[in-house]
Order: sequence, then structure tokens, then C-alpha cells
Amino acid sequence: MPIVVHLDEIMSKKKVSLNELSARVGITLSNLSIIKNQKAKAIRLSTMESLCKALECQPGELFEFVED
Repeated sequence: MPIVVHLDEIMSKKKVSLNELSARVGITLSNLSIIKNQKAKAIRLSTMESLCKALECQPGELFEFVED
């Protein structure tokens, strides 16, 4: 997959659990887990905005384009 999600690394760096992030962002644990485990086919900009606010990061820190 050419888009790599770095949510797991950022959560670990910021010492935020999946449960805590779910509560902060207002996303169900299952949907957050899908994003974290690179299974998401799409992500809403509002979700990305909420994640960036909760983790105090930029979208480019969460996502990376990698050539196949």
C-alpha cells in the first residue's frame, strides 16, 4: 500500500493509548484500530483534523506516501 499510516508510532511517542485517543477524538475503538493497523480505505478530513489536534501533530507526520 503506497500510503503508510504512522498512528501507532505517534501514539507510542506521545504515550497515548487507543482507548484514550478514542475518547479524545470521538471515534470508536474499532474504527481507530482499522486506521492504526493500515486497513482503512479512506479517512475523512474531519477525522484527520481530530487526530492531529488530539496528538498535537501535522497530517504529514501521520501519513507517508511510499512508492511500490
